[in-house]
Amino acid sequence: MIKIETEFNKKILIAADESENASRAVSYVGQMLAGVQGFKVIILHVISQPEEDFFSTAAEKDKWLGEYQLKVDAMLKNYRKRLIADGFEPQDVSVHSTLRYCPSLAECILAERSQMNCSTIVVGRQGISRSEEFLFGSVSSKIVNHARDCTVWVVE
Repeated sequence: MIKIETEFNKKILIAADESENASRAVSYVGQMLAGVQGFKVIILHVISQPEEDFFSTAAEKDKWLGEYQLKVDAMLKNYRKRLIADGFEPQDVSVHSTLRYCPSLAECILAERSQMNCSTIVVGRQGISRSEEFLFGSVSSKIVNHARDCTVWVVE
């Protein structure tokens, strides 16, 4: 009998923000995979770079970014604690926030997934109506439609 060993990428990227949907996505990963060996989870928040003329001064922009980063760090730390409480090993859960210019938040999430070489993206569905989705788009829909070489979990 021939033994075939295959190693596949077990890195999961959870795209997170302060929404209830993102919170459910974190909970879902915790319920599904906590205690299962070999999975690594990265909780990501993309800070969309404000337009140049959004703030009247550079100091105002820096102050806003500093305050927002503190808020994001607290949120990510909380999500990480939840996954560890669910049974993930602390070394298997990391957090990452990045400041990027994002014409599309979905594109930025996909770019981060590619850079981090994650095999799965987990996002919460915003719960907008079909007409709102048609007019404005949805991050989860764009990720599903444009993701390549990975699995996408959309949590409602």
